[in-house]
Amino acid sequence: MTLPYFLGCPQWQHPTWNARLPAGASPLERYSRVLNCVEGNTTFYATPTREQCRQWRAQVPDDFRFLFKFPRQISHDQLLAGPRAEVQAFLDIVAPLEDVLGPFLLQLPASFGPEHLGNLWRFIDALPAPLTCTVEVRHGAFFNKGEAERALNRGLRERNIARVCLDSRALFAAAPDSETTRDAQRKKPQVPVHLLPVDAPPVIRYIGHPDLETNRRFLAPWVDRVGTWIEEGRRPFVFMHMPEKGDALSIAALWNRLLGERLPQLQALELDEKKPQMGLF
Repeated sequence: MTLPYFLGCPQWQHPTWNARLPAGASPLERYSRVLNCVEGNTTFYATPTREQCRQWRAQVPDDFRFLFKFPRQISHDQLLAGPRAEVQAFLDIVAPLEDVLGPFLLQLPASFGPEHLGNLWRFIDALPAPLTCTVEVRHGAFFNKGEAERALNRGLRERNIARVCLDSRALFAAAPDSETTRDAQRKKPQVPVHLLPVDAPPVIRYIGHPDLETNRRFLAPWVDRVGTWIEEGRRPFVFMHMPEKGDALSIAALWNRLLGERLPQLQALELDEKKPQMGLF
């Protein structure tokens, strides 16, 4: 799959995707024939083995990108202040994937406030080249355009680090009329959409409305912005989430179709859109 930008989901397999992805030897290989990046949520909850990383590398093409999250213990429990040896141990494990690693997704909890910024700069500055990261914050002080947000943005600009833009407006526009939607609204942050212009590739995480078609109006501004970035020669990362995880492929396809209306040269996703036939009995 050749795209002029990176498009992915928060995972590379789901039972409902089996009939929609091309043939392949593994779920990751099949996924990578349609989408060219993935959020590495798996490493947030459990660290893989080095052998697992070797296997993952063998299943994706050279232009695929993993954006792994640092383990929860490092980013959330220790607020980036833990022993450096723990970070190095994690980096050693994912080393077989180094040539297909995008920036690490450094997702910080709401408890990570302005008083912890020193931890962030020390952590980023200690990452060995060519590894880098993109930073997602959730503390309210980083969204009120005050000194805390200015200090955050200033430090990111100095290091040419992208600030993750989380857009959950569509999700919170939905009526909480299903357990799936209520669960997503409990777990996802409702924060303003703040973009930080830097030279590093932008990273967008979009959390969708449970009704697929309703997302069109929420995606429209992103179509124009991402289209402009691509025309400027930039290659942003765009991740599509839905309250029901199995719907992530559908919204990725919808998004790419909408972007294709802005950029006619854009290749459509190679998904099987045919619905399975009902059984006779």
